[in-house]
Order: sequence, then structure tokens, then C-alpha cells
Amino acid sequence: MSRMGVWFMRAIAPLPLAWIRALGLALGWLLYVLVPSRRHVVASNLRVCFPSWDERRRRRVARATFVHVAQSFLDRAWLWHADPQVVRRRLAITGAVHELAGSEPTIVFAPHFVGLDAGVTALTQQLPRGLVGIYTRQSNKVVDEWVLAGRHRFGRTRPMSRAEGVRELVAALRAGDLMYLLPDMNFGPEESIFVPFYGVPAATVPSLSRFARLGRAKVVPLVTRLTPGGYEVRVLPAWRDFPTANVAADTALMNQRLQGYIDPMPDQYYWVHKRFKTRPAGEPPVY
Repeated sequence: MSRMGVWFMRAIAPLPLAWIRALGLALGWLLYVLVPSRRHVVASNLRVCFPSWDERRRRRVARATFVHVAQSFLDRAWLWHADPQVVRRRLAITGAVHELAGSEPTIVFAPHFVGLDAGVTALTQQLPRGLVGIYTRQSNKVVDEWVLAGRHRFGRTRPMSRAEGVRELVAALRAGDLMYLLPDMNFGPEESIFVPFYGVPAATVPSLSRFARLGRAKVVPLVTRLTPGGYEVRVLPAWRDFPTANVAADTALMNQRLQGYIDPMPDQYYWVHKRFKTRPAGEPPVY
């Protein structure tokens, strides 16, 4: 993505949402047809996680996944550049919002649904608490600056890199900032442990359990759903049985509960990621 791409996103920001979603629909179908390598990743993920589905259902969900990924990407135009009142009208925070009030150390478990950026924007725009998160720098400088500015457009936010260390993150958490954590991706064997995800061993970062224990924090899941009018940002009740002294059991429980969030809307999960790229010794590759 170049400066021309950023200019394009700024240019479409004032358009009606229906027009932007129509562009996303067309882009999603185009990517589904023209990027067979990523189509293979999505199909493989769905085959591994939903073996009981027939091929027709997997293809339908795969196509919808590409559409929703494309629509959510173009939605960054208005999330990051439209009038703040327009943004607020399109983001509905629902559910147990009281769990995010006050100053109790709180980790927001935000799985990789396509509405991920909408969740960040909703919390920073509509809640008074500060927010801290782990930021992975983008290789493209233009994109890096754009993403940082967009995700931290509202509120009191602090992006921290992994290099800054755990101590600063835990200090911010204990000081009352919400920690926005997205541990449901494959970051390689060095940072992960193998626990089941849809019954298949998946390299999973155990950071949710570890940060919760270090920060003496409760964990509050946040599930974002793309809707015709924008996004529903649903706050779920805090996990009362988390964390425990067993990091592996906690991480397995995280994946199990994540499955319960995915099942009602599998086409909105980020299946374009190689979730099973890292395999246990002796296991055949998925992709």
C-alpha cells in the first residue's frame, strides 16, 4: 500500500456505508478468484476446524470470509478518517459494558474477527479509560504510520512494542489502563505452546494467562460483528475462573471459549491467517 492507497481511503471515507460495503463485496470476490494461495489457506483452515461440513458449505464460508475481510479493510476509511459523529453512530457497544468501567486491572481479550479495528475504535472513542496494546511494526513505513494514527485516533492510547518488555505493559495494566490483547494467532514455536483449537494442536501464545496473573487482572472478552449498519462491539462477562496456576490449561480454555465465539459467525473470523503453520514434531503440514 502506497501514499496513493492512503489517499484513496481518505477519499472514500465520506461515502455512504452501503457504497463502501459494495466496494468491499466486489474486492472480496476479486481476491477470492485472483489469490489462490490465500484461498487455499482459508479452505485448509475450514477443512481442519470443521471436518463435518461438506465442500459446498466450506466454499460458501470461504467466499464470505474474503468478502468480510475486504469490507472490514475498506471500513478503515471511515473508522480512521470520517467525522467522529459518523463513526460513533456506526459503532454500537453492547453487552456487559460495566465490566470495563472503573480502574480494576482488566485485559480485553479481542479475538481476530474481521471487526478488530472497529473494536479498538469503539473502546477508545466511547470509554473514558486509557488503553494499551502490543503493536507489531509494519514493514512499509507509510502503512505503519497510517495504522498507528488510525488505531490511536481517539482517547488515551499507548502502543507498546514487544521489545519494550513485559514490565511496562504490566505497570500500565495495574495503573488502570485496559490492555487490548490478541493472542489467537500463530507467532511461531518460540513464543507458543501447543493446545487444542477445534481439536487440533495449535501453536498458541499463552500471554493471556500470564498477563492476567502478573497484572492480577480480570479477563473480559470482546467480540466484534460486522453488521449492515456498521459494527456491534459486544462486551462479554468477565471470566470468573481465570487465570489458574496452570498456564497450559488456561490457554486451552481460551481456545475452547474462542470456538464458542466463532461458531455463530465463522465467516467473520480471520481464516486468512495460517493458524496451523507451526506443527508439533512429526505432524504433517496443513498447508
